[in-house]
Amino acid sequence: MRTKGKLISALDVSQALKRCGEGDRAKGAARYFQAYPGGYGEGDVFRGISVPVTRKVAKEFSDISLGETCKLLASRFHEDRLAALEILKLKFKTGDEKLQEKIFRIYLNGAKWINNWDLIDGTAPHILGAWLDARSREPLIRLAGSSNLWERRMAILATLWFIRKGEFEPTFRIANLLMNSPEDLIHKAVGWMVREVGNRHLAAEKKYLKVNYRRMPRTMLRYAIEKFPESLRVKILQGRF
Repeated sequence: MRTKGKLISALDVSQALKRCGEGDRAKGAARYFQAYPGGYGEGDVFRGISVPVTRKVAKEFSDISLGETCKLLASRFHEDRLAALEILKLKFKTGDEKLQEKIFRIYLNGAKWINNWDLIDGTAPHILGAWLDARSREPLIRLAGSSNLWERRMAILATLWFIRKGEFEPTFRIANLLMNSPEDLIHKAVGWMVREVGNRHLAAEKKYLKVNYRRMPRTMLRYAIEKFPESLRVKILQGRF
């Protein structure tokens, strides 16, 4: 437990997380997130902490300064970085516009540390998407054109914020830009977001697919149509939509 009133350092949060770590869980996480040579998470280090526990620690230390949060985000430990991102998400939600812009900039330029799918998926909509809600979406276009896998994933996941508000065009625009990405992680993310559109407006998803399904990578298409009736999925996969 932390001492109330004490200024919090990144080290305080790291030590709290360290106490929660489990060796066997750390080994499993390293395999799951492909931290082995040649994997997309190569070189990452895990403490072995579940996401709910990591979020609980982040909430407990959420009044840490922004500067110390950035130090935590630069940690070599995966769960430390996740905690830092959860703290940034909490600060963004309650902060004024000036603080929100700072957090947006940190996130926008943070692919060096925000470097796995789980770090992105739970935070990009709530920071990138939320900040750009009433602003130009051009930053997402730039991210979608990046050579960095994680920046491209940020771009498509950020659009979940708009989807939840009934705005689908940003998702389709980013999806088109990512259509030729080589990575399976991008194909899955794009297909997922197209499916999320369909969960809210099936006609909008079908209209998009009618135009684009033949050029979508197979994994992307399968994710997009996952909830369609089997007979329709078969027709689409056979090119008869």
